Amino acid sequence: MRSPSNRKTSNTVQKKMYRLLLQMFIPIMGILIIIFAMLLTRNLLYASVSGNIVKVSGFNRDFKNQVDEQMYQYVSGRSDQLPWDDVASARMLAEDLLKNTSNPDGRKAMNNVLSLCDNLSTYIQRIERTKSYDDRMDQLESNIYGITQLIEDYMYSYLYYEAGEMASIQKQLDFWLTFEIFFVVGVMLIVIPVVLSRAVKLSKSITEPIVAMNSRVEQIGGGDLSPHTPVETDDASLALLSAGIEDMAARLDRQIELNRQEQIKLRDIELSLIQAQINPHFLYNTLDAIVWLIEIGKNEQAEQMVTSLSSYFRSFLSDGRDIVTVAEEKQHIRSYLEIQQVRYRDIMEYEIDIDPSIEDTKLPKMTLQPLVENAIYHGLKPKRGKGKILVTGRREGENIILKVSDTGLGMSDEELDALRTRVLNEDTSSFGLTSSYKRLKILYGEACSFDIESKPQEGTSISIQIPGKADIDNETIL
Repeated sequence: MRSPSNRKTSNTVQKKMYRLLLQMFIPIMGILIIIFAMLLTRNLLYASVSGNIVKVSGFNRDFKNQVDEQMYQYVSGRSDQLPWDDVASARMLAEDLLKNTSNPDGRKAMNNVLSLCDNLSTYIQRIERTKSYDDRMDQLESNIYGITQLIEDYMYSYLYYEAGEMASIQKQLDFWLTFEIFFVVGVMLIVIPVVLSRAVKLSKSITEPIVAMNSRVEQIGGGDLSPHTPVETDDASLALLSAGIEDMAARLDRQIELNRQEQIKLRDIELSLIQAQINPHFLYNTLDAIVWLIEIGKNEQAEQMVTSLSSYFRSFLSDGRDIVTVAEEKQHIRSYLEIQQVRYRDIMEYEIDIDPSIEDTKLPKMTLQPLVENAIYHGLKPKRGKGKILVTGRREGENIILKVSDTGLGMSDEELDALRTRVLNEDTSSFGLTSSYKRLKILYGEACSFDIESKPQEGTSISIQIPGKADIDNETIL
């Protein structure tokens, strides 16, 4: 129990405080109230934005993989479960974020997610109604995989927009807070130096962490996701917010790295799948031709064909390498043409004219065979007469030009435009040419080109341009 003297002292101190408030603080009470309101607004704004960030950070990072896997299991007949729960969860999250988001870009991203969820539901229902396995797989690959990727991308874009919104809010608050601080300092300089000293300390305890966090948010917006020590402050909210910013940066950094690794794996798988597409009919027909030559007593030709076939597969396997030299690719297509010439001796001649100076240049394995195969099956065979295939390779400036020409049936302008469209759009109906084009684009990007020229009854020419000094090897694919 407090003693009377203590109560008296307490009362005296209270009276002094009241007088001090009446004499010195009343003129600035309005300003203090405004500052308090601004601080409260800051906390509410930060709570709203950081709450949205926390919510979207909880988005299932395996959403795409889970939905894609469940749909694949359903399409392949291994499961009868459809990923409705995952789609519903993504929709609910997007609707919740849309209600609490004021940033136009963030709202647009969430509206896009909702629209994509509707599209995803529509395509899932369409697959559910489709009976044909091939049609289901086409819908899965052309619709489902792309939509799930877009949903995931928009979710992560939303994080970026909210971080930008946080920086924008902070800039506005910094402006007004700075204005109020200077005004209070001016009043306190007039009223009493002690009040000024306390006000400065108070302002520093608030503004320095905010400025530091603002700077950190700008660094994150600029791509600096490296670990930083949270801002030191006595304010628990600011300390929590600073720690949340660093945690968000760490999560973003991990997610970006995971996405990068995933893209590397996808590119590796894509290259492997493309190069694994050997036409089995070529092997069957070749073996049948060898048997036929032996049966009719043409053992020398059969032996030559076996030798060419052995050379063909030796160059195809190429010790497991995906990148070979032009010289190795030249030997590969020579073996292929030797085999095909035995089968199509009456309609096919060929010539390979590749400049020896470019034979050390590296390129993806089986780049030229699809072009040669196309020349045989779509150029010479339909012509029903003698024709020739010419394979050339030259250096032009800093680039290498590889060309496969034939004197076959050729194409009309409409057919040529349709073929170009299919290849450039990576249509699988022209798999051989498309696969060659895709592998070149993956490795060289815009530094390579793929051109097709043709005239009816005159033949077709397909040209590939690649950089002559491109530093690629089997590690480049990764």
